[in-house]
Amino acid sequence: MRRALIPLLAFCLGLVGITAAAFVMLRPEVTSVGTAAVGGPFTLVDQDGRTVTEKDFTGATHLVFFGFTHCPDVCPTTLQQISDVLAALGPKAKAMKVAFVTVDPERDDPASLKTYLSSFDPRITGLTGTPEQITAVEKAYRAYARKVPDQKGDYVMEHTAIVYVMDAQNRFLGALDISRPPEQTAAELAKKI
Repeated sequence: MRRALIPLLAFCLGLVGITAAAFVMLRPEVTSVGTAAVGGPFTLVDQDGRTVTEKDFTGATHLVFFGFTHCPDVCPTTLQQISDVLAALGPKAKAMKVAFVTVDPERDDPASLKTYLSSFDPRITGLTGTPEQITAVEKAYRAYARKVPDQKGDYVMEHTAIVYVMDAQNRFLGALDISRPPEQTAAELAKKI
């Protein structure tokens, strides 16, 4: 009887070991959740010709949007939606700022940014710089931009159309969903202020 028990016991122990190994190998991997590496230092010029850095946005939750003044639809629509969300936030948005970073520094000088942004909420700051400075900011925010010739012999810019939500320490919190009514988007944003 002992001879029969030893192989049976070995088989059972082996089965337990295989089951334990399978459990360890097949369980979901636990990963830590952290802040995405989006954003970073920059030095640009605003619509009034003043030098602006990321530090000018420190201290309050803020939004960052990439676009250009010759944009036919996405940029003006998004800037109006941002303006509507800021209005819906009311007093909670008092300290909020918005950076509108051009992806077309060849055409978007401070004067053209100033004229263009005059139709939107005054908390929206237009930012431009050299092509190299703009490329560096795009890279830091993981934004995409590319010049595309149009049928008229001119060009338009393909670009990322995300509204980045950054915290008071310039850390990325997520993208703002502005496809909803401004009051709903404002309620979501209010949780991050």
